[in-house]
Amino acid sequence: MHILIFVIVIVALIVVHELGHFIAAKLSGMRVDEFGLGYPPKALTIGKWGGTEYTLNWLPFGGFVRIYGEDGAEGERSFTSKPRILQAVVLVAGIAMNMLFAYVLITGALVAGTPRALDESEVATATHTELAVADVLPGSPAARAGLLPGDSILKVVVNTPDMLGAWHAADPKSFSTFIAASDGHEVTLEVKRNGQEKSVVAAPAAGVVPADPSRYALGVSVATIGVVPLSFTESLVQGASLTWGATVLTATGLAHFFYGVFTFSADLSQVSGPVGIAGVVGNASAQGIGDLLSIMAIISINLALINLIPIPALDGGRLLFVIIEGITRCPIKARIAQNVNAVSFAFLILLMLVITAHDIFKIVG
Repeated sequence: MHILIFVIVIVALIVVHELGHFIAAKLSGMRVDEFGLGYPPKALTIGKWGGTEYTLNWLPFGGFVRIYGEDGAEGERSFTSKPRILQAVVLVAGIAMNMLFAYVLITGALVAGTPRALDESEVATATHTELAVADVLPGSPAARAGLLPGDSILKVVVNTPDMLGAWHAADPKSFSTFIAASDGHEVTLEVKRNGQEKSVVAAPAAGVVPADPSRYALGVSVATIGVVPLSFTESLVQGASLTWGATVLTATGLAHFFYGVFTFSADLSQVSGPVGIAGVVGNASAQGIGDLLSIMAIISINLALINLIPIPALDGGRLLFVIIEGITRCPIKARIAQNVNAVSFAFLILLMLVITAHDIFKIVG
């Protein structure tokens, strides 16, 4: 079931991307020969409207648009016959459509309700509340015990029978008070990490909080998370803010990764390929529609930004060619473009194979 959901998600995201190219090409007056669901070989022709053949293909992992002249061929209504500004618009349209789709998905997730950090006024109306670790102070008792940002603290027990018993709530203040009252005795925290529960033993220490050096603490900042569906109007506003924030974080992460690739210092443990993404999508779908829409939005943003990278096999690389041609007033020779595209495509395939192999090693290891 997880594989089926993953395929549906990937097909939806790629078809949305190609739909952006399709709409922009049509509006620009370019001849669009084919819009295909899946990849060739062709299974059947659905129909032909407006000079475009709509097809269903045997490899169900995405879709494509075939615009006349993209391969350098010249002729009436071809891609190359149009002004370069229109060529650039068509290339960027797929990226823009993925960003718009991410915004729609995040807005939908907010309307449906998805776990997020809550303020005090929202806790009373929230469902599925948990206390989550927002940050861990380096060198603190929590760090030495192995607590990680993102862990959900389900229960805390002081490891002496005559002490305070157990704590179970989703309130940061009561958690801090309970830890402070432990008087430095070890505590066992029941936490949930990546859907699995585990026990962590830590010893609160004094001096962890500079503002109150006598208070015992673990060295974590915590926040209440829960589900509070927003109104449609609120979701539109917060959806825009969250989409922008996710885009900035994704762009920063991709920049660090590709810098690592070219300096041979990339950390593949922080990267997921198709196998890893399938697992994440499957887990998200099990948590509910809000989580699934959120994950789809993140993948859509990644797809948009990756396509913007100026590697010739991607939209960003083709856009770079158009910009160079616009500056030099001279078209790049088709053979040069094809050779550069072939080398770039081989690099991307090699990178994907390495990341996929790493995914598999993480699973079997």
